Amino acid sequence: MSFVWAPRPVFFLIAATIAGLFSIALYTQYVGGLDPCPLCMTQRFFYATTALIAVLAGLHNRQRRLYGSLLALSALAGAAVAARQVWLQHLPPNEVPACGPSLEYMLQTLPFGDVLVKLFKGDGNCAVVDWRLVGLSMAEWSLVWFFVLAAAGVWQAFRKSAER
Repeated sequence: MSFVWAPRPVFFLIAATIAGLFSIALYTQYVGGLDPCPLCMTQRFFYATTALIAVLAGLHNRQRRLYGSLLALSALAGAAVAARQVWLQHLPPNEVPACGPSLEYMLQTLPFGDVLVKLFKGDGNCAVVDWRLVGLSMAEWSLVWFFVLAAAGVWQAFRKSAER
């Protein structure tokens, strides 16, 4: 087995990929002026969680199957959130839910449990498509990347190789 495909470098590559994706999200927010909706913020949480698992796996360098499985589960949870946003973006305009308050306002005024429900449910803000690349919205790209990350996690968990 070559060093490049050893478990440790692959986990670090996964974390670096997520850092790059996060950089794009932050660039579009702070330079491009696109404020993230509740579902975007929830996806960012799952990207961060997936990256943390990848870094821990790379540092710990043991239990590749456990870390790969956790990474895949985290990425699949993110994919579910991204899929919800893609679904909202493809609804007819008259079926899109009403826009809600900002995340900051919800955190200040609502119980945390209610904020979590609203984050996972999304609102009309989540249906707006302000950015496209090669015809895909940011949510659609996020869905693609979450599936790529989940596949990498499954591959890490179940491939046949010596632990390093």
